Amino acid sequence: MNKKQVLMIIAAVFVLGVFGFYFQSSPPSVKTDSTVADEKVEETLSSKELSAKFEKALSIIQEQYVEEVSEQELYEGAIEGMLRTLDDPYSVYMDQETATQFVESLGSHFEGIGAEVSMTNGKVTIVAPFRDSPAEKAGLQPNDKIIEIDGESIDGLSLYEAVLQIRGEKGTTVRLTVERAGVNELFEIPVERGLIPIETVRKDVIERDGQTYGLLEITSFSEDTADRFQEKLMELEEQGIDGLLIDVRGNPGGYLNAVEDIGKLIIPGGTPIVQIENREGEKIRYMSNLNETKPYPIIGITDGASASASEILAAALIEGGGYDVVGEKTFGKGTVQQTIKLGDGSELKLSLFKWLTSGGNDINGEGVKPTVEVRQPDYFYSAPLSVGDVGALREDMMSEQIKNAQLMLKGLGFEPGRDDGYYSEQTKQAVTAFQRDQDLDPTGEIDEETAALIQQEVVEQVRDRENDNQFQTALELLIKQANE
Repeated sequence: MNKKQVLMIIAAVFVLGVFGFYFQSSPPSVKTDSTVADEKVEETLSSKELSAKFEKALSIIQEQYVEEVSEQELYEGAIEGMLRTLDDPYSVYMDQETATQFVESLGSHFEGIGAEVSMTNGKVTIVAPFRDSPAEKAGLQPNDKIIEIDGESIDGLSLYEAVLQIRGEKGTTVRLTVERAGVNELFEIPVERGLIPIETVRKDVIERDGQTYGLLEITSFSEDTADRFQEKLMELEEQGIDGLLIDVRGNPGGYLNAVEDIGKLIIPGGTPIVQIENREGEKIRYMSNLNETKPYPIIGITDGASASASEILAAALIEGGGYDVVGEKTFGKGTVQQTIKLGDGSELKLSLFKWLTSGGNDINGEGVKPTVEVRQPDYFYSAPLSVGDVGALREDMMSEQIKNAQLMLKGLGFEPGRDDGYYSEQTKQAVTAFQRDQDLDPTGEIDEETAALIQQEVVEQVRDRENDNQFQTALELLIKQANE
């Protein structure tokens, strides 16, 4: 396989930046035409017959469809239809505009909400919001299904038609109506678009008991990610680190060669980083050539939004390096895409290979299971809190929003007494206590101002590493291994 090919392992990294047929046979008739049930044709048509059939259908639509339609639209629709028959959310057609925006999304920055999406079971689905993006701050989560954009249903739109509606200039707001597993009602999330910088590797140093531990967060695997990783790893090693944490939570993936090159920096030499399998079942192993195993322990951190290249790295740490990975099972994307130019600026992004883990395991639809499973506190997973059109939430009401508020209040240290969505007397007392703590009028009701402050306080709690169970568990394990 030529590494210079643009092999992609992203679901549909349109990172949300600025970004049916009514049939009647001929001749038309007042009567409804019918088919003859006993004239079933089950024979397989030849390529020539299929081409003739396609051309006939194209001609009929052009000449008889109730409205005029361009030949280009029909041909592009046919390409999209072919890809839909593959039942693969990662194989897509990109017209000239979409392909250009796709390339821009892999650059140094772009405008949008900062989330990766795919088309899953006919619904636009969040694969992962980018770390610190407007999407993450607004509360979008992996596997959220987008049902409406700015109050309009997107049923029937292609993935990229929906993406283009979500894209827009920074400072503007898009309202997304979301369906979330475990939540009975649809809810709306307003997201203010912003400028999304693509800083793919972040470095930090943690000092504990006279020892130094490095942290490298990889937010995506872009063109220069391996170079940035190597630079920051060398800086940490020059400081004399006693251990290394590699955090790929919320990382939707990227270039295959980026994760391969990173693997060669940390996975012991002579072991596979990843294996690629083609349609004939032939496999190519990408081996690490690292001369010496690192003299310090390494621990990875994952969550359900760690997808694609993130999963390759997590699996390589476990199976190739014998290292621990802490957190939650990853997203489960085990195919490799390549972008193929069609000559007019449009492109196909087509699944060409399966990728297998270092040990040869297929994780597609399954994900990589960490060696140490750790969930975050319940309020980390709560849906965004809003009052909506119902007015203030108050005693004796029951709703999903009240359930969200109860989870959040409990996480903030205000005991609501229950978490089933019923606004009890104790929930009222918890709200009153929160309002007093925030110098609000202690009404005991959750109005728009109270809801906004609860949401804000939860976001701040989530961003505080002291409340991050996965990070704290990984760090404690790293310290233990460094001292063994």
